[in-house]
Amino acid sequence: MHKSVDVALLQHRIGGATGICCQKVSEAEAFARGGIRDILVSNEVRDPVKIDRLAQLPRLGARIGICVDDATSVAELSAAAQRHGTSLDVYVEIDCGGGRCGVSPGPEVAAIARAITTASGLRFSGLQAYQGRMQHILDFDARKAEFDAALAAVRTALGHLSAASIPCPAVTGGGTGSFELEGASGIWTELQCGSYAFMDAHYLQVVDGEGRAGGLFAPALFVLASIMSKTRPGRAVCDAGLKVLAVDSGLPAVHDASDVTYAGASDEHGLIADPGDRLAIRDRVKLVPGHCDPTVNLHDWYVGLRGGRVECVWPVSARGKVW
Repeated sequence: MHKSVDVALLQHRIGGATGICCQKVSEAEAFARGGIRDILVSNEVRDPVKIDRLAQLPRLGARIGICVDDATSVAELSAAAQRHGTSLDVYVEIDCGGGRCGVSPGPEVAAIARAITTASGLRFSGLQAYQGRMQHILDFDARKAEFDAALAAVRTALGHLSAASIPCPAVTGGGTGSFELEGASGIWTELQCGSYAFMDAHYLQVVDGEGRAGGLFAPALFVLASIMSKTRPGRAVCDAGLKVLAVDSGLPAVHDASDVTYAGASDEHGLIADPGDRLAIRDRVKLVPGHCDPTVNLHDWYVGLRGGRVECVWPVSARGKVW
C-alpha cells in the first residue's frame, strides 16, 4: 500500500509486521534492496523477463514468495530458479470470491501443489486466499456473508490437498476490511492487511462487527491542499485534483471539517462545497484520500509530523514500480 521502505521498517520495528506484500517484481526489488527480508509478491508473474528478475531476488538475502494459478507457471518459475541457483516460495492462489486471479478450489489445487513439490528450486508454501472485493463492502453482515463463502472455498481447497497427502504450510490473505474475520477463523495463518496503516475515506466508512465505522483505525495519510480561488458564495477551489488524488473508490474527505466537503475533481482542481463561506484564499485543508494506495503512487515523499512538527521525510521508495 505505502510503497515505502521506511514505513515497512517501522511496521516491523514497532507494529508487529513480519513481512510485506508487493504486487510487482519491481516493488519487490525496491524492498529487498531496502532490507526487507520476507517478501510475498501476492500476484502472478508470467512475463519471462520479470520471472528472471524475480528469481534473482533471493540473492539479496530475502525470502521471496510468489503466487501461481496454473501448472505452466510452475515450470517457468522452476527454470528461472535453477538458472540462478536460488529458491522461491510458491503459493497456489485460489479464487475465493474476488473474481480476479486464482484457480477454482477443486482438484486442480492439489495438482498444481504437487507440481510445485516436485519442481527444482521451488517450495510449496501454501494457499493464497485473498478476497479483495469483500474488503470494500460497507455493511458488516453483507461482508460476513461474503467471508463465509470465502471460508468455504478455502476449506474445499484444503480438503483436496489433504486427500492428496500434501501438507499446507500456510493460508495467507485477509485485508483491512475483513482481517478480524480471517484472524478468528482458525484457517488463515497470515494476514495481508495494508491500508490500515494509513486508512482512506472509503475504508473509514467500512463498519466492523462492533458497529464502528473504520474499525480500530484512524486516518494518518493526508494531502495538504491550498485554497486558490473563492469567486462564488458557497464554493472554494483547491489545488488538489486528479493528478494528486485517486478517486476510484470515492472522493476525498476534508479532515476535521464537517461543514465543508470535497465535491468534485478535475486534473488540477478540487471543488469544495463551503456553504458557510469560512474558507479564504491560501487557507489549507487536509484531505483524506478516497483510495490510499494509488494516491501514494502519485507522490515522491511523505512528510511525517508529530505534534505539528516535521519529524521525518521519507521517500516513496517504490513509486512508479509498476512492472
